[in-house]
Amino acid sequence: MAILIASGTYMLNAKEQRKRIAILGTHLSHYQIEKLMEALTQGYLRALGESSAERRDQVWSLLSTTEHQLSEQFSRFAADFSKVSDEDARVSRLPIALPFADKLLPAATFDMRKALAIHAKGIAHVLHNTGHLNAKDRAYMMTAELFLMQHTCHWYCKSKTIASARMMARHQTPHEQLVNSVSEPTRRAYLALTQGQ
Repeated sequence: MAILIASGTYMLNAKEQRKRIAILGTHLSHYQIEKLMEALTQGYLRALGESSAERRDQVWSLLSTTEHQLSEQFSRFAADFSKVSDEDARVSRLPIALPFADKLLPAATFDMRKALAIHAKGIAHVLHNTGHLNAKDRAYMMTAELFLMQHTCHWYCKSKTIASARMMARHQTPHEQLVNSVSEPTRRAYLALTQGQ
């Protein structure tokens, strides 16, 4: 009986997750967000590794175009995703994926459309450097904003636990560190939405 229940749960979860991956993938396919993210994070590492101040400034200058493109594309993506139905936008706050958790426990969910809007504002906030950070600190904060957004996308498709495990495997960064490293407006809005704080 336990094996049947476990198998059924696994199959239902897999079906739900395939649907979410398809929804997110369809919307992302119209943009170059992942490619721009990779170019930006690699560029930051290159700039920080330059020993010459003149060369470093050149790299920062070139990255400005990529930052603007990424921010603009992500804002359009968030606006596009905002048209997704309420049912398809619900994300379970439970640490593990359970079938129909978003329908059975609606109070334990958050809205992915709102999460993406928060991330879009966060990326734009760091882009415009309203906190007057130096180039290194700004690059660190932008990277945190992008990685937290990536974590949210994995959370939407799978679960919070899997999203956090992927973040550790790919970037050696705990979820808590990402939350602490983004801008204050992003952190406040993100925690209010995902944890009801």
